[in-house]
Amino acid sequence: MTDSTTMDTPRVRQSETRVVVEDDASPLVRLIGRTLRDAALCGHVPEVLARTTGVVAVRSHDTPQAATISFREGAIEVESGVLVEPDATVVVDLNARFSAVEGPEGDSGLGANALMALTPPLPHWRAAGQRFWEVARGIRGIPDVLVVDAHGPDGAERARFGVGESEYLIVGPADLLAGVFSGADDFLASLAAGVQVKGSLSQLSVMTAASWKVRFDV
Repeated sequence: MTDSTTMDTPRVRQSETRVVVEDDASPLVRLIGRTLRDAALCGHVPEVLARTTGVVAVRSHDTPQAATISFREGAIEVESGVLVEPDATVVVDLNARFSAVEGPEGDSGLGANALMALTPPLPHWRAAGQRFWEVARGIRGIPDVLVVDAHGPDGAERARFGVGESEYLIVGPADLLAGVFSGADDFLASLAAGVQVKGSLSQLSVMTAASWKVRFDV
């Protein structure tokens, strides 16, 4: 996990950049594609998204996973592996919101632009929780109600999503909860970083599936 800016309200300006992933995409490709779409939707660095051109290899710092991002004016394509000579290479921590573990290789400006595009601000935890619930509530076995206790600079806040008898409680720092609900952070990894849950093992399994649905846009 890593610190990041949390965005309280969506920006009005949105990028018109199209983000396309290959068919039968790998989890990494889906993660990159979803992150770039979120960046475009919230208006994050629109000039970078719209005007950057070049091929960037994205490599995991601790696994063999790799993907290629092709930036073209108005469009971004993401593919598995690195099958062409990239203009720049970035090595990132996939469990720390694409934070770089070393400086870009090759075209440093292009690499820096790619890293910037991959780190959009997080939505507010409450807005992220609402979207998470809208995506997750159709999953079989999901509890009727998701109860969230978020701890931030202003103290503890609570939100309830859904109506019914069965509940699942998730508690933690507001920034981490925003990361989990938006897909920026891995749910299981967040449990070791300060997020706590209260529910049955079957509910934990279903919530994990819901987090993957959001994180990988599946």
